[in-house]
Amino acid sequence: MKALRFVAENTAKVEELPIPEIAADEVLVAARSVGICHSDIELLEGRYIIPFEYPIIPGHEWSGEIVKVGSGVKDFAVGDRVVGECVIGEDHFGFSISGAAAEFFVAKPSWLHKLPDEVSYASGAMVEPFSCGFYGLMRARNVNASDVVVVMGAGPIGLGVVAGASALGAHTIAVEPSAARRAAALELGADQAVTPEEIRDVLDRESKGRGADVVVEATGRPDVMATALELAAQRARLVNVGIDVGSTAPAQLGLIQSKELEVLGAIGSPGVWPATLRFLAKSKIDLGRLVTKTFPVDDALIALEESQKPAENIKVHLQFNASL
Repeated sequence: MKALRFVAENTAKVEELPIPEIAADEVLVAARSVGICHSDIELLEGRYIIPFEYPIIPGHEWSGEIVKVGSGVKDFAVGDRVVGECVIGEDHFGFSISGAAAEFFVAKPSWLHKLPDEVSYASGAMVEPFSCGFYGLMRARNVNASDVVVVMGAGPIGLGVVAGASALGAHTIAVEPSAARRAAALELGADQAVTPEEIRDVLDRESKGRGADVVVEATGRPDVMATALELAAQRARLVNVGIDVGSTAPAQLGLIQSKELEVLGAIGSPGVWPATLRFLAKSKIDLGRLVTKTFPVDDALIALEESQKPAENIKVHLQFNASL
């Protein structure tokens, strides 16, 4: 089988490898769509957040089809369309253990979920980043049509928040410097998509001076986190989804007290995958439209390069069609 492997720091190869064997409690999955994430680039550059060893097959944003089941597996069958969580106990699928960027890979049923018929393979491979944004919205509690929701940043996770908040009925405003990503936010249901320079005037008009009931920070930039405090309405809920550890920026922290703000953090998507999949099936959100380029595994090295062009691409996918 063909697989993308990171064989050393800053060295990736497309290699021919044996199809892996499965144990009684495992399944063999044929990859269908696999997304490339910024975390994959960090892994390639040797700076992922937990220990790992080369060589490693990346790929934690994926969808696939089960092609073989172990004798002890009861809840899945050959032909099932599946997606899978990437944090598995102490292991990170696609980081500390090899992932889905291969024609075939091994998975355990405990981290798999069946992909609803309404959700395409391309959208299925977007479930992992979408679930992170969905978890952030769930942390904000009871987002609904009475709320003005401001989403700071329109990367893949921020755009997922935009889609989710819009589907929940909230008046949703995306804040993003990139015109292409603002356009994507509008396609996913944002009521407005504005630049950072425009947000204060637009929010004042749309909220009638109240401010944002919910602010979701999805850039990971401390200066944007500070701005979120200023945009928030009285008793607003602020959720930080973007990740930054160690950087600083001046902030009006007194606003937390004077506005009686609820400031929350959200990391990953623990426990919400089943709800995420039900939400996507019911809402009919097409996450596949965020995939700006798709490559076969033979061109995986080109795909890695394209994924590092944020001005041109939102999400780059590898596409697989192998069968046993």
